Amino acid sequence: MKALKASITRGLPHTANVLACDNSGARILRIISIKTAKTTKGRKPSAAIADYVACSVVEGKPEMRKQVVMAIIVRQKMPYRRLDGTRIRFEDNAAVVVKDDLGNPKGTMIKGPIAKEAAERWPLVAKIASTVI
Repeated sequence: MKALKASITRGLPHTANVLACDNSGARILRIISIKTAKTTKGRKPSAAIADYVACSVVEGKPEMRKQVVMAIIVRQKMPYRRLDGTRIRFEDNAAVVVKDDLGNPKGTMIKGPIAKEAAERWPLVAKIASTVI
């Protein structure tokens, strides 16, 4: 599983806006921190598919706005290469809001497809996904 994760291109920098593709109440999230990001001094960290990130809610229900929530990246626009040689690219950047660090999603459904790498690393997210690509 870690070998699959290492080859993914990091396409979402710090402060990037991503869509919330679940029904948790948030619509747009801003990445404020990437957990387990390894960088050098002065370099801003970036996130990739299946990363666990801290986000602030930019747009959504009034009780959700301006809160810091944890999320998992499930789609990214920047293409990345799989081990079989294929390149995968989605048409938007999207994340799923989670309740705890085990990956238990806050919503009950996910709109749109999610990446296979995110489904393998976070099985509770894959359980409510409609399509896995």
